[in-house]
Amino acid sequence: MSENTSSIVSKVWNFCNVLRDGGVSYGDYLEQLTYLIFLKMADEYRKPPYNRDIGIPEEYSWESLKQKKGAELDTHYKKLLDELSRKPGMLGQIFLKAQNKISDPAMLYKIIDMIDKEKWAMMEVDTKGEIYEGLLQKNAEDTKSGAGQYFTPRPLIKAMVECIGPEPMKTIGDPCCGTGGFFLGAYDFITSNYKLDREQKRFLKDKTFSGNEIVAGTRRLALMNLFLHNIGEIDGEPMISNTDALIADPGIRYDYVLTNPPFGKKSSMTFTNEEGELEREDLTYNRQDFWVTSSNKQLNFVQHIRTILKPGGQAAVVLPDNVLFEGGAGETVRKKLLETTDLHTILRLPTGIFYAHGVKANVVFFESKPASKDPWTKEVWIYDYRTNVHHTLKKNPMKYQDLEDFIKCYHPENRHNREETWSEENPNGRFRKFSYDEIIARDKTSLDIFWLKDESLADLENLPDPDVLANEIIENLESAVESFKEIMEEINGNRQ
Repeated sequence: MSENTSSIVSKVWNFCNVLRDGGVSYGDYLEQLTYLIFLKMADEYRKPPYNRDIGIPEEYSWESLKQKKGAELDTHYKKLLDELSRKPGMLGQIFLKAQNKISDPAMLYKIIDMIDKEKWAMMEVDTKGEIYEGLLQKNAEDTKSGAGQYFTPRPLIKAMVECIGPEPMKTIGDPCCGTGGFFLGAYDFITSNYKLDREQKRFLKDKTFSGNEIVAGTRRLALMNLFLHNIGEIDGEPMISNTDALIADPGIRYDYVLTNPPFGKKSSMTFTNEEGELEREDLTYNRQDFWVTSSNKQLNFVQHIRTILKPGGQAAVVLPDNVLFEGGAGETVRKKLLETTDLHTILRLPTGIFYAHGVKANVVFFESKPASKDPWTKEVWIYDYRTNVHHTLKKNPMKYQDLEDFIKCYHPENRHNREETWSEENPNGRFRKFSYDEIIARDKTSLDIFWLKDESLADLENLPDPDVLANEIIENLESAVESFKEIMEEINGNRQ
């Protein structure tokens, strides 16, 4: 990191800490930075050598903010946010439902002054990206904000992208893109591994990525995150839609889908009944391209991803354990996925790596295939990175290096040239294959397969540190509580 970069990062973080003491959360600070940096960059693009009209009226320009202080600044800023939220394109999406969360005009003026001193349009992409990604991670760590459910750990994203190996001039979709982490991971991989010509650079910037995010604040952060990483145009159409991806087949087909669908099994909506009481109703999506109708959110996303992949398209999807073992609709979806795609790899993830607790998850890799009378899946290779693995977010977070052995076993260069690390002679090997016939013979076609012995159960000396053990207990309890909630909702729904 250059001295200038360090100085800018330090300034941004210092303001963050001051605002935290004044009751402003990371998320609120991040939103205000988004509005203000966008305005400053729009002002820079309006001038030579760019001379671009971004669509911001003169009375709500960056210059109009700089000229005001105190109560006048507070009033003007609120009106500016409201007016720009009505604009079309990316401009309107960035400012959609925008509010001023910095109640102290003096502090707001200082932040404006800090941003004004830098040339953001000319600043290195890595610098802008580092500032913004750092704040996104801090926001995810703030458990009260709930932002963690929109943030996938970056080491996991990097490993998933390495395995998929996206190529230039191909399209990448994410139907629930959160803050845009998978797009940035793929962008970094492509720019690091290929020497791109002008056409390829233009395609990467404007046509490679497309996604959905229904939460307005999260979508804003994603759009700004991409923009600061030189993806998309400041005066272009947003590449992230605000529509629910599950409602209908969008008609678009992608070469790759990398995604982490939102946690929580059920899709539901809350409404007020005739007695004025709040009721929840399960949401089901009646789509002809789906194999089964279900209110299970993850099962619906799996079916949707299968639809939007091109033949030969690759998917890497983070999914909770229940998708691998539950019966009914879950069994139907697994069978159809094994038949219509080559579901070739599952990575079992450890607990303690997500900012939302109570999550036991896996990464499922599959390749879309054309119609066939015979099942496309021949073998499923499973890498168990859960048994006897202990991570916590603060003391022992998962790093990219922890997943390098999985990437080596996955063999991205040619995944058909793999070798098991498990054998009768080496029962502790983490990489093992199972045939299609073996899986189909399992109860409910369960893909929740494990074979390693839990050493902590066999040998008290191998127990993890107390804080790690406590974290795992919390994960298990919260996972159980979520399951009980779903059962109670089911019972209450049946009573009604």
